[in-house]
Amino acid sequence: MVRIRVLVVDDHRIFAESLAAALAAEPDVDVSAAGSGPAALRCLERAAGEGRRFDVMLVDADLGGNVPGSRPAVPVQEGNADGLVDGISLVVGVRSGHPGVRTVVLAEKDDPRRAALALGAGASGWVAKDCSLSRLLTVIRGVLRDETHLPPALLTGVLRELTAARRHRTESERLVESLTPREREVLRCMVAGLGRKAVAERLFLSPHTVRTHMQNVLGKLGVHSTLAAVALARRAGVGPADLGDVVERGGQLA
Repeated sequence: MVRIRVLVVDDHRIFAESLAAALAAEPDVDVSAAGSGPAALRCLERAAGEGRRFDVMLVDADLGGNVPGSRPAVPVQEGNADGLVDGISLVVGVRSGHPGVRTVVLAEKDDPRRAALALGAGASGWVAKDCSLSRLLTVIRGVLRDETHLPPALLTGVLRELTAARRHRTESERLVESLTPREREVLRCMVAGLGRKAVAERLFLSPHTVRTHMQNVLGKLGVHSTLAAVALARRAGVGPADLGDVVERGGQLA
C-alpha cells in the first residue's frame, strides 16, 4: 500500500491534533503536525533529509493570526517578531523550497480574494475547515493527481480575482518595460532593499545620479514612494538584484 504523508500546520492545538488523529485513522495516511510556519519548515527539512518527504501540507489560512494582504506578509524563513508566519506566506516558502509538496489551505470561511491569493502562491486547493473528513481525503488524494480543488461556490469569484490580478500584472509589466536598462537595474536594487547610498556604491554612481534615476523610476511607474515601486515591480515579476552581478557589471552599464 502506498502511504500518503501529510503535515497539518495550525496554531490551534486542539484542532490540529483532532484533524491529525482523524487522518491517521486512515490505513494509507501518515500524519505529523506543526504549530507554526517555522516549525512546519523545520519538519519539511528534517523529513527531506531523512528521505521521508511529505506529500501534502494542510495549512491554516490564518496561521499566526495574520490576515494576508495583497502579498505574503512576512519572510517565511524568519516570521514576525513572535516567530509567526501566515498561511499564504508559508505556501510561498514551501513552493520555493519543497516544490514536490502539494499544499491545501484550510479556511474558516470562503473568501474568493484570499483563495485566489493562495492559488497564486502555489496552493493546490482551498477547503473549509468544517468540511467532512471524506471531502478532505478526496482533496488530499486529488491534489496528488495534480488536481486543483475549490468549493463550487468560490469558482466564479476566484476566476474573477485571478483575471483581475493578471490584468494588473500586465499593466505593471508594461510600466516596467518603459524603464531604461539603467533604471531597471536601480529598480532591482530597490526591490533588494538597498537605499540610495548602497545603490550608488553597487552601480558605481554618485548618490545624486541615483536620486535622479529613482525619481525617474517613480515617475514612469506612476507611484509616489519606493514601497509602492517595489510592490509594482514584484507584481511585474521583477526580482531583487543579484548584488554580486551588479557589482561585476556596474562599470559597464550606461
